[in-house]
Amino acid sequence: MASLRCASRLSLHRASTWRRAGTTIRTERSSAYLYHRPRYITTARSVRQAEPIHAFHSQLESISPELLSRSTTAPATPQTLTEKIVQRYSLDLAEGKVVKSGDYVTLSPHKCMTHDNSWPVATKFMSIGASKIHDRDQIVMTLDHDVQNKSEKNLKKYSQIENFAKDQGVDFYPAGRGIGHQIMVEEGYAWPGTLAVASDSHTNMYGGVGCLGTPVVRTDAASIWATGRTWWQIPPIAKVTLTGVLPIGVTGKDVIVALCGLFNNDEVLNHAIEFTGTEETMRTLPVDDRLAIANMTTEWGALSGLFPIDNILKGWLRAKATDASIFGTASQTASPTTLRFNHERLNELFDAPLAADKGAKYAKELFLDLSTLTPYVSGPNSVKVATPLSELEAQDIKVNKAYLVSCTNSRRSDIAAAAKVFKDAAKANDGKIPKIASGVNFYIAAASLPEQQAAIEQGDWQALVEAGAQELPSGCGPCIGLGTGLLEPGEVGISASNRNFKGRMGSTDAKAYLASPEVVSASALQGKIAGPGWFTKQEGWEGVTRGEGGYTTLSMEDALEKLIADADAAISAAEAKLGPASQDVSDSTSGAKSLTPILPGFPAKVTGEILWCNADNINTDAIYPGKYTYDDAFSSSPAKMATVTMENYDPAFSDIAKKGDILVSGFNFGCGSSREQAATAVLAKGIPMVVAGSFGNIFSRNSINNALMGVEVPRLIERLRAAFPALSVSSSAPSVKPPAITEPEQNSQSLDSPPPAPLSSPASDLTIRTGWTFTWDVARSEVVVKEGEAGEEWKQSVGELPPNVQDIIAQGGLEGWVRKELAGGK
Repeated sequence: MASLRCASRLSLHRASTWRRAGTTIRTERSSAYLYHRPRYITTARSVRQAEPIHAFHSQLESISPELLSRSTTAPATPQTLTEKIVQRYSLDLAEGKVVKSGDYVTLSPHKCMTHDNSWPVATKFMSIGASKIHDRDQIVMTLDHDVQNKSEKNLKKYSQIENFAKDQGVDFYPAGRGIGHQIMVEEGYAWPGTLAVASDSHTNMYGGVGCLGTPVVRTDAASIWATGRTWWQIPPIAKVTLTGVLPIGVTGKDVIVALCGLFNNDEVLNHAIEFTGTEETMRTLPVDDRLAIANMTTEWGALSGLFPIDNILKGWLRAKATDASIFGTASQTASPTTLRFNHERLNELFDAPLAADKGAKYAKELFLDLSTLTPYVSGPNSVKVATPLSELEAQDIKVNKAYLVSCTNSRRSDIAAAAKVFKDAAKANDGKIPKIASGVNFYIAAASLPEQQAAIEQGDWQALVEAGAQELPSGCGPCIGLGTGLLEPGEVGISASNRNFKGRMGSTDAKAYLASPEVVSASALQGKIAGPGWFTKQEGWEGVTRGEGGYTTLSMEDALEKLIADADAAISAAEAKLGPASQDVSDSTSGAKSLTPILPGFPAKVTGEILWCNADNINTDAIYPGKYTYDDAFSSSPAKMATVTMENYDPAFSDIAKKGDILVSGFNFGCGSSREQAATAVLAKGIPMVVAGSFGNIFSRNSINNALMGVEVPRLIERLRAAFPALSVSSSAPSVKPPAITEPEQNSQSLDSPPPAPLSSPASDLTIRTGWTFTWDVARSEVVVKEGEAGEEWKQSVGELPPNVQDIIAQGGLEGWVRKELAGGK
């Protein structure tokens, strides 16, 4: 126990020089940052908590995060933490405008990171006429995905990226320095209370340090490089309240694995998540655990995962600033860490910390009692399947490969937890570190070089190597199916990374599980899925306490306020369904709405006949087949594209659809890969707008970026499904199997995303001409639906399409808008 407690002190070491892959990096660091702590795993403690630090004045004040969120006067329009951050980074807002969920805004993010896809972004940047990055301090470039690839082609690309970064004067981190998301956090680019984007789906990780991180596509990144700006629609915001304290032997990884598996019906799909809880609860989640949780909110389906700016984060930040001031060294390719991590900047942050307002509105509220959690394992091959470790241990599942890699769980505290498994076993082995089980390959790669150096100084890295673990360079590697150690057909792997869908880490005929570092390490030692034995199940345990709503987590006063608000919302919803046909179903408290300005030449209304495609999860391959995506001659011809639009969904679509139709489909339309042709193919067919219950986030971004309008109207989907029910299929009829998803090899540099959910549709009548009309009144921010000539007509308020987004569409998409801006706005 003494050795564990020592790790929580600031232990100073002399400078050391460390070489890897031909790079010499001089480091002068502490053996462990404050709050970069090993996990408490001794039975001498009743809860696993990060202890207060008494080295800094801010910590001695010990201000409760609940108090920080209470202003002296209640705001007229309460905002969530997400909305407050977006407010700070939105440009050209109307005077007095308070942004809210659903609004489109022009964003100037604090930072924008690109990785191995920096060169594709650069080629797009140059193709739209840009030559100089608008704000070089806004941009960070890292090389992290394919760092093991020493082919001439990859090295050439890496050289092009490095030279481009040098010429533009932006911060650059070479291959082997670390994973981009970890660099963004440890170097202070992802800063609390700011907004950062990256061309990678795990940008959510920045939320672990109170930074709103969300992914963008390559066109967005090129726009930010050229103009400093892009657009964003604020997603619905979900509040996840954590209660209780984590038991000994349960980690942050177990929290997010359980959340993904227990709330596995897309409850937070395309939402922004805000985690909250009492100070006692949040103290059981050190920053490293928060980073792991925020990272995997991506797998949960969310667009961000934001933790509060509280005392735990404050202590971590103070330690980082102290470490940077004492041991900071200059980088030849990036600005000094002290420019970002310094106590003066922290003083400013803590003087006015951002927090959600009391009374802020959330689209959804979930809760999870941490004290009822056990160690969990995800899989096989799906994060939506989560099983208590004890159940899998009883099944004696042999493993072939184990992985302690990725930006999710490869920091010093994770490595320490994994090493302790072997160190504990050494006590029963005459003090010698035991070897991993026969037939098991154990791969380790730190999230960054500083994290690896800290693990070396603590003796943890060497313990794993002595046990037989195979070292890999700091980078994404096997987590994304690149380099050494991929799963072979028939093999079983267990990893501390973030994704385990079929084929992600190698063969589609392999099985992949996800777990905490200590479970991965114990599994490597025992040759089967196993834990280290640090967790003891409580007597009378009856499962994990969780649910929707937030009443169980509120005070009596707050619960009463919520009860009244929920009752009002329920009444409004009932009136919307049962009231007069012409009723406006907007929020009953919103009052009269001001009209949205319409740019000259932009249509004030868009109207057309509803073309109904009754299916959920129509993916981008169904919209525009992969076999055409990189056929330049085909994809450059709108006439040719129009002939295959929606071909993998319904081969008859092209014959049924007419120019000017409004395409309406179910939920999660456009899920899957980031191919932009899925949007341009719809436009090529002469369809100006898509309406859905919900959209895949990447498709939603690509639509605006390519001038395809879209709006979400879940009520319309309900009405269409009632009016046009799916036809029953006789038992003798042949079953309809969705086509296989064909992802072109060249698409590997698209924004990484998990495979879409299976297509859900009736067996016949895939595309229906309804005779209904749909009108989007852009000025009034409402839609009008006429259910046939003699049918009902109803209205519903929708999100505003402000002039900044109108301008992008009017210019033919984001690239056209950037060209206009570069030409001086003409």
